[in-house]
Amino acid sequence: MVFGPASVTRAGQLARDLGFRRTLVVADPGIREAGHTGRLLDALTAVGIETFPFEGFGINPDSTMVAAGAAFAGPLHVDSIIGLGGGSSLDCAKGINFVLRNGGSIGDYRGYGKAATPLLPMIGIPTTAGTGSEAQSYAVIADAVTHMKMACGDPSAAVRIAILDPDLTLSAPRHVTAMAGYDAIAHAVESAVSSKRTPLSDTFAHQAWRLLSDCFERVLLYPADAEARSAMLLGAHFAGMAIEQSM
Repeated sequence: MVFGPASVTRAGQLARDLGFRRTLVVADPGIREAGHTGRLLDALTAVGIETFPFEGFGINPDSTMVAAGAAFAGPLHVDSIIGLGGGSSLDCAKGINFVLRNGGSIGDYRGYGKAATPLLPMIGIPTTAGTGSEAQSYAVIADAVTHMKMACGDPSAAVRIAILDPDLTLSAPRHVTAMAGYDAIAHAVESAVSSKRTPLSDTFAHQAWRLLSDCFERVLLYPADAEARSAMLLGAHFAGMAIEQSM
């Protein structure tokens, strides 16, 4: 995990160190409009990495969107994936990775460990302090027909590097900041009371709670508060790690 203001500018070097050469970048149109996609693409192209942006998905990505992403990426022969955005971007990126590497449909991977071929290496860059998807080896994807959500997990679905840049959260509208914060707090509480909790998940959950509860109201009142934004982003990540360790 790489954490701190402007850390997204390190994405190019970090990706190159992982051997990225042809990278699918999964980010929704709102992320592009905020300027975040451009900053990431600039960092990647500066070190010679070819980039292929995909934004054909929406909030709560479904199996059709994942299939579209895999169909887009297939002919490009990408060797890596970066998810940039909220939980929808990160989950869609992981979902695409499952289908791109193993074929079929995302529903085939419901559960854990059903990918016969390891997934492509990924970097996760959240732009909201919410789901903590960058800390988890699961993609949550809705079935396009039944609308039921499927948790599809695999050890190789975990990102190689999570880049936590609080500057990227500054552009989030107040209602997005609020809903994402509720999500992160819920994850911390759910993990803390889970029958599957462990000493490790408890450590992450309790630290997440301290960070989130101290700064949630503050970040809503003062959205440009860099310290509060940083605490919320780190807290959401810890909450995601707590969920990962207690599922």
